[in-house]
Amino acid sequence: MNGHPASGINTAGGGSGRERFLADAAARGLDVELVERLAAHSLEEAAGILGISPADIVKSLVVKHKDGSFLFALIPGDRQISWPKLRSLVGVNKLSLPAAHVALEATGYERGTITPLGSTTAWPVYADRTIAGKRISMGAGQHGYSAFVDADALVSALGAVLADISEPN
Repeated sequence: MNGHPASGINTAGGGSGRERFLADAAARGLDVELVERLAAHSLEEAAGILGISPADIVKSLVVKHKDGSFLFALIPGDRQISWPKLRSLVGVNKLSLPAAHVALEATGYERGTITPLGSTTAWPVYADRTIAGKRISMGAGQHGYSAFVDADALVSALGAVLADISEPN
């Protein structure tokens, strides 16, 4: 399964997101393990299906700047964005989570599948420092799939800023 999309994918549907994800990971020399899984209705449910803790799933959150641009915040599943920390790091006084349709327009991915890898626009990436040194799971561009990746390799491949940007849920 590693890096080999299934044949016959309907590129008008969700398959194109998974293909973009895999192509971008390969172009960056990033080793990802793609896992097909049952649909999950929550991060906790996805963690249970994958046999990992919620902390090992990293949410790729799309964050909107006041100026209309975006960034990605990579946050462990057992934590949430610390808005004061992220605003301070980015050097702005207003950031927000956009509506689902806005996040889709900004990345080409639906909520629950979002990842910086293969995003239709390469927005800056900020990763919470608590992911360092871990093997994490993240969205793979298509519902029903998760990707496992070394967090340090991911941060390096994306040129992400690793910083303290979260707080416990």
